[in-house]
Amino acid sequence: MSGVRQQGSAGAARSRVAHRAPRRDGPGGPWIPDWLRNTLTVSGPAADVMRFRQAACGTGAVPWALDLEHEEARLLAPMAAAGIEARLLARELRDVIAARHERVLALWAAPGRCPLDLHRLIPVPGAILQLGEDAAVAQTWLATHWGTTQPLRRVQVVDNEPDRRLRRSARIKYEFCSADWTPWQAIRRLRQDWPTLIFDIRPHYDDA
Repeated sequence: MSGVRQQGSAGAARSRVAHRAPRRDGPGGPWIPDWLRNTLTVSGPAADVMRFRQAACGTGAVPWALDLEHEEARLLAPMAAAGIEARLLARELRDVIAARHERVLALWAAPGRCPLDLHRLIPVPGAILQLGEDAAVAQTWLATHWGTTQPLRRVQVVDNEPDRRLRRSARIKYEFCSADWTPWQAIRRLRQDWPTLIFDIRPHYDDA
């Protein structure tokens, strides 16, 4: 998937725009994203920073609709020559995927342990979820509204303390990895939704 990263607001320091082309896992295989490390500092009135932290916390999962027949066929395709054993293994793997998906559906709305969950902050609409994650329309929606096509990974809070420069102010710093692009579109939306807060995001393009 191609596109241009944009920094979220006028007046922000402009970072070098970098494009990391997704890789294929073998000829005709699925696209494998490169994961880009970012740090995001959110600062502003202490009460609003706390509200944002609570609103952002989720499971880090998106409750996509799942076509289990398609998943089983996809798993079976590369090993179909093995016959009945391959079919049994594909069915077992399908059952594992189904069980995991049921857990996601049951838990995604809970607070969870992911401190920065894009789906909690900018939810994927139900009509898009029903199309499934691999649908072109779904991928386009994610790229347009999040600026990345996967949930964030390796999310952690690396700094959370009052800002001693100002009374009643606070800041929280997140570190996370995003697929192929820094989520500039999400940052733009967050700046609109949380006008009292400052969102300072810094991609680390030079990471190995």
